Amino acid sequence: MNRVSITLKNSPIGRPSKQRVFLLGLGLRRLHQTVEHPKTPQVLGLIDKVKHLVEVTSL
Repeated sequence: MNRVSITLKNSPIGRPSKQRVFLLGLGLRRLHQTVEHPKTPQVLGLIDKVKHLVEVTSL
């Protein structure tokens, strides 16, 4: 299956509100929280917007 695992590594405090919305859209609320999503263009676009805050691994 084409899935990605996304972990929030840096805090969204002090970041623009759009980036916080992107993290919520990915389901990330707490530091070091990990979520899995299918590898779709929509999810990859959200990841690209906050790539400096998250760590991504392919499953």
